[in-house]
Amino acid sequence: MAFLGAEIGKLGFGMMRLPKNDDVIDIEQVKAMVDAFMDAGFTYIDTAWAYPGSEVAVREALVKRYPRERFQLATKLAAWINCQTRDDAIGQFEKSLGQLGTDVVDFYLLHNLGETRTGYFDRFEMWDFVQEQKKKGRIKHVGASFHCTADELDAILRAHPELEFVQLQINYADWHSPSIQSGACYDVARKHNKPIVVMEPVKGGTLATPPEPVAAILRKTNPQASLASWAIRYTASLEGIITVLSGMSNLDQMQDNLSFMKNFTPLSEAEQATIREAQEALSRIPIIPCTTCEYCAKVCPNDIGISGSFTAMNLLTLYKAKEFAANQESWLVEKHGKKKAGECTQCGACEEVCPQHIAIREELRKVSEQFA
Repeated sequence: MAFLGAEIGKLGFGMMRLPKNDDVIDIEQVKAMVDAFMDAGFTYIDTAWAYPGSEVAVREALVKRYPRERFQLATKLAAWINCQTRDDAIGQFEKSLGQLGTDVVDFYLLHNLGETRTGYFDRFEMWDFVQEQKKKGRIKHVGASFHCTADELDAILRAHPELEFVQLQINYADWHSPSIQSGACYDVARKHNKPIVVMEPVKGGTLATPPEPVAAILRKTNPQASLASWAIRYTASLEGIITVLSGMSNLDQMQDNLSFMKNFTPLSEAEQATIREAQEALSRIPIIPCTTCEYCAKVCPNDIGISGSFTAMNLLTLYKAKEFAANQESWLVEKHGKKKAGECTQCGACEEVCPQHIAIREELRKVSEQFA
């Protein structure tokens, strides 16, 4: 069955983690990466106003160097960042066009809907604005990126059936996750007949170096395949996928991705069985058994970010990626208005209501040691 973007190559270039020299984007290396990507026949480029320097890099490496009809350009509107008025939010759109050096965006996304962020798009009437720009031909397709629960995604798609596609965090590690809910969000999008752009297929790079029990399973099946290839091919094999964004940071990563995606074949049944075995191996690694039910949050007198702290700690346990886990702790705790684990007063109210019987106070102490 045909769907929006069905003809687009299954590998997309996510321009969030571009190569840098002394914290400055390396435009020459980006150009080489873009050239390799385009030469392989791929065409979907994803950026955002909120990715510092990314839109300008896209202009220099892509827009100025290739005919506009040869690629699809996606960028995003984050009305919840530094916007006090509707004009501020509209200004983001106009600035994106200027930074990209283009008159039209092929895929325009309302960025990171969910929780309190959706309210900014409502208050500033951005739903109407993007449809107006679509009628003017400045936007071809309107969608949304989303990182929250399946129930919330369902509510948004019910309220806004005009959304043409969604961008979701999907990977084999998060498929059954009670916090990320990759599989559940995918099912909601399919229920609403929305095609999907996949983000974080390699989970911020962690699935390029998964826990050793997982890596051993993947290597046993195919010693020649890169570990990242399993993650990207897994998501690209799902039905209804427009493209899978890989946030490549250097030319070697680009070449690796192209080696298995240029002539993409979906995972075979035997390979699907290998992924299921890998998922089972992940599930056996001891982590904090938090299901993010948030019962603890309802009774905590000090508003500690308990579930967010545990999510970050579990990431550290599984992938040994301290910087990645610390960034998640910052986002899920402080940037959601919660207090850090070290501010727990050890009252124990949370443990009285936890259905998983987690020793929350002790686990928060461990979190505090790791993420001071």
